[in-house]
Amino acid sequence: MLRLLVIVALAALCIAGCGSLRTPDGSSSALPPSAAARNSSSQYIKHVVVIVQENRSFDNFFAGFPGANAPTFGCAASAGNTHRTVRAVSSGCPSGDTQVPLRRISFRGPNLRHDWESSMTDWDNGRMDGFSAYGLHGPYEAYAYVDRHEIAPYWTMATQWVLADAMFPTEFGGSFTAHLMLVAGNDDLKHSPARAEVDFPNGRYEDCDSPRGTVSSYLTSDRVVHTDQGPFPCFNQFNTIAQVLDGAGVSWKYYAHVHKYAGMWSPFEAIDYVRHGPDWQNNVIAPETTVLTDAGDGTLAAVSWVSPSKADSDHPEAHSDRGPSWVASVVNAIGESSYWSTTAIVILWDDWGGWYDNASPQQLDYRGLGIRVPCLIISPYARKGKGPGGYVSHTLYEYGSILKFIEETFGLPYIGKAVDGYTDERANSLSDSFDFTQPPRPFTHIPAKYPASRLINEPSSDEPVDTE
Repeated sequence: MLRLLVIVALAALCIAGCGSLRTPDGSSSALPPSAAARNSSSQYIKHVVVIVQENRSFDNFFAGFPGANAPTFGCAASAGNTHRTVRAVSSGCPSGDTQVPLRRISFRGPNLRHDWESSMTDWDNGRMDGFSAYGLHGPYEAYAYVDRHEIAPYWTMATQWVLADAMFPTEFGGSFTAHLMLVAGNDDLKHSPARAEVDFPNGRYEDCDSPRGTVSSYLTSDRVVHTDQGPFPCFNQFNTIAQVLDGAGVSWKYYAHVHKYAGMWSPFEAIDYVRHGPDWQNNVIAPETTVLTDAGDGTLAAVSWVSPSKADSDHPEAHSDRGPSWVASVVNAIGESSYWSTTAIVILWDDWGGWYDNASPQQLDYRGLGIRVPCLIISPYARKGKGPGGYVSHTLYEYGSILKFIEETFGLPYIGKAVDGYTDERANSLSDSFDFTQPPRPFTHIPAKYPASRLINEPSSDEPVDTE
């Protein structure tokens, strides 16, 4: 009976959430590929760079940012309180909750739990008040924001360009599925019955180079995790944007800290089509610092993904404050190169890392949306704010939004059909964060604590960026 009630509730959530993505007659409101090819971005943008960092919620980095949905307090459920009401937008906490001021911290924070189960607890059916369940040194450890002086480059970018305050992972849970979604917009293994990848595989590397016997876990439509019952993590059950880009002759690169054994921080290593095809040698690039010289050498691809080393990742367990400088160095390298006039840069964090966030995600299917992460959009055509600062986008974005923008920019078809779990068709494109009628904006160097010269010469590392 309980499982039946869960299924019915999820169906209702999907009807409510998915309805906003459909026209009144029930047809898809997404652009067909032919219309996508005529999108304005294709006339002005020739390069898209996606920079992927680690484990931060929006509130953890941008609490108090002017004009954003970013309060400086959180809500915590009281023990035994099972009859709370869901709060309205911009109101206080659910009835019976405790209001918790977000405390200021440095990068040396704890590595909070951030798998599927903990995301369900944090989310608490949309109440966003379960984060007190997983503190390592007290119940309110997740209720924190990083001192803005330590992340000054991110605030500089946000005040100059676009800060998106409604970017949500396509699936609840941690890094494994997040990185798959960033290149595929899908991680469905079967459709009848519905099964999707979830959490991490049980072996080393989490990819095609894992030892024999490695298995993954999967999620069913009733939101039950089937641990260690999934396939070997070398996926051919779904396509990625790689097939689409290759089919259209659009160049791409994925920059990772090591070429082999990078695990999920090189997600194409878990995609059979790439790992066992010519793209593996031609398009997967290591070390990741190569992107800094490619921009100046004129060898940047049309589409690039940039993942960090652990020390440069913003991951709390890295105990390093180099992440903002790393991202600034990549943005500066592109901004100060010949590529600036035709480039769009998207910066986001792969999952929420267990940190508090107040924004309740719409539930578009049984996988999510997950808990909100920060997103920055930088380009000569990035939309301007009304005042002297940047523009805050409140449009609902998910990881498929990035893929859809890439498809629009290069006139590409969708990766696959929505009925097969692909999300790029349903997603709102990032295009509304651009204004192609405005004169192109000049680039301004982003100051950072550590210079690019230090980062480009840092020794390579095979240490995994994250393990959850």
